[in-house]
Amino acid sequence: MNDSMSIPHLIMNASLVVQVVMLLLLAASVASWVVIFQRSFALARAKKAQREFDERFWSGIDLNELYQDVPENHDAQGAEHVFRAGFREFNRLMPKTRSSEAVLDGVQRSQRVALSREEDRLNANLTLLATVASASPYIGLFGTVWGIMGSFQSLSMAQQATLSTVAPWIAEALVATAMGLFAAIPAVIFYNRLSSIASRLLGEYEDFAEEFHSILHRNLQGRGNSQSA
Repeated sequence: MNDSMSIPHLIMNASLVVQVVMLLLLAASVASWVVIFQRSFALARAKKAQREFDERFWSGIDLNELYQDVPENHDAQGAEHVFRAGFREFNRLMPKTRSSEAVLDGVQRSQRVALSREEDRLNANLTLLATVASASPYIGLFGTVWGIMGSFQSLSMAQQATLSTVAPWIAEALVATAMGLFAAIPAVIFYNRLSSIASRLLGEYEDFAEEFHSILHRNLQGRGNSQSA
């Protein structure tokens, strides 16, 4: 390949506007890969923590013991966070009211807040991937259009129209297009994949919240029946 048509040479000798476009796309690609690795590891840890807590919760351990096993300053996540928020509110309301409905409503509110925070945690920075996936092709297209405009200007000033006159401009325009796709394609793939994992985990947290609410409801009914007897 002729050195003048090599990709590094085209990038270094591209017009200022196209170079800025390429720099933006490179920065977007680097940022998206940072988010991809960071969120992949975070979601893998969340899945592992979910499995471990699920096993402990359904092992038959006493709920008070499970609640006290984790220090107050521990940053609980996932279903464990939902459990601690609900059980803390349950213990706070039980001495204050005899209304089972009031206790369960309070537990449900606490769980909703915990679920909302977990949703934010699971989806953290995924909007950046969505932005890169949707915007990068258009940014690359802008660089392409600018390069094509340069090729026509070069052609109009040339005394003899030859391919060598417009080839560098068209080549740098295509490089901008390629860089836009290079940034967008991984962002699209991993946004869909990571969003799917986050949605699945959030669904598991919501299922746990419903099951835990049912357990507390049965416990309160059992206490009410024993007191009435």
